[in-house]
Parts: sequence; C-alpha cells; structure tokens
Amino acid sequence: MTNSRRQFIAGSALGLGALAVPSIGLAQAPDKKLNIVCVGAHPDDPESGCGGTLAKYANAGHTVTVVYLTRGEGGIPGKSADEAAAIRTKEAEAACKWLNVRPVFAGQVDGDTMVNNAWIRTIGGLIEREKPDIVFAHWPMDTHRDHQAASLMTIQAWVQAKPKFDLYFFEVCSGEQTMAFRPTDYVDITDTQAQKRKAVFCHESQDPEGIYACGHEIAEKFRGVEMGVTAAEGFIRMTGRNSAGII
Repeated sequence: MTNSRRQFIAGSALGLGALAVPSIGLAQAPDKKLNIVCVGAHPDDPESGCGGTLAKYANAGHTVTVVYLTRGEGGIPGKSADEAAAIRTKEAEAACKWLNVRPVFAGQVDGDTMVNNAWIRTIGGLIEREKPDIVFAHWPMDTHRDHQAASLMTIQAWVQAKPKFDLYFFEVCSGEQTMAFRPTDYVDITDTQAQKRKAVFCHESQDPEGIYACGHEIAEKFRGVEMGVTAAEGFIRMTGRNSAGII
C-alpha cells in the first residue's frame, strides 16, 4: 500500500481520519478545528456513503454539516410527497443526532431535481456559508439522477470557491448506483462503524437492512481490506488548479 493511498489517516497528527492536506495546513496545525460539509441527494445518502467519516470528525470536535438536496419526497410508496417528506425529514434528523452533525435541507424535490444557474447559486451559497475546509459529495458517475445533480452542483461550488476547499467524493451502493469508483483516499471507520449503522437504521422507511445489503456492508469490509484495517470508507479526491478552478 503506497503512502498516498493512506494519507487520509496516516498523515494526520489527530489520528482520526482527518486530511493531511497542505491547503488547510492540518499537518502544521493539528489542533485546528475544521468545518466539514457533506452534500447528499436524499436522507440516508450521506449516512450510508460516509457516515463513519462524518461521525469521526464530529466526535473529535469538528463542526460537521449535512446538506440534503431533497427531503426524500418520492421515497415511500403509497405516501404523498408531503407525507414522505415529513417522515424522512424526521428520520434524517434522528440519524444526524447519532452522527453528532447538523442537518440542512436545500429545498429541492426528490425525483425532480434541477441543475440550473439559480440552484447552482443556492447550493454554492449553502456551502459557502459554512466556510468549509473539506466537502464530501456524491461521485458524479452514478445511475441516480438526483445523485448526479447533487454532485454537479457541489463541483460548481468548488470551481467557484475562493479560497478553495478540499472536495472528496463518496460512494453509495457501488456497482448498482455509483460506477467506476476507484478510491484515492481512505478513512478508517473501525471505531465509528457501529455509530454509522445506527444512523442508517434511523431510516426505517427505507429498509435499512436493504441499504446495507446494497453493497454498503461489503464495501466497508473491502475498503478496510484495501487499507489494512477492519472497516473503512473510500473517497476520490478532486484535483485541479486551485487558483483557476480548472478541473
């Protein structure tokens, strides 16, 4: 295993899965409190994709905000959009309590998400407001249109951000949803795996056993094997010209 593939943890003086990234000076200032943002399409996406990592940051005293693009309006068969949104909002809020993070709802509608100039400004504004050091988002190569929308608008926020935050993509249900995902970085979630699972299981309306059966439990083990630990989450780091925002 090369050092670069371990840098997500090994380079951190905090020993928590924080990033040893020169642009935020973490290696030089290990006591720095970070602002972390995760942008997910629906309630349960951030939890299942990188809940262990979010919990790890939060447990260490960093500020973690989860931005849900929608409230999951289309996610409960037999329920109206308003009914489903109310149920899934409560589930998301409960999950965030388990992770010790703060939820924010952007206001788009599940299954009818839009990528346009107005929404790019809105999502960019929500992210900018948190003054993030690190942002996590869906990998754009995904079969779910809402996941694509959340990812593309976060990428635009990164392109336009000054100063630039560090952007990392997470995977959800790899093979069935996330495609062609080859991690560049890993976080050891051995100590927060149970916490992540409790957060995912707050989403009772979404068949949490099914969520884990959709490759998530296997992914935690497999990424752990790749990293040499019990359980891990994998990420792809966004790269480009920080000054010009060219990717």
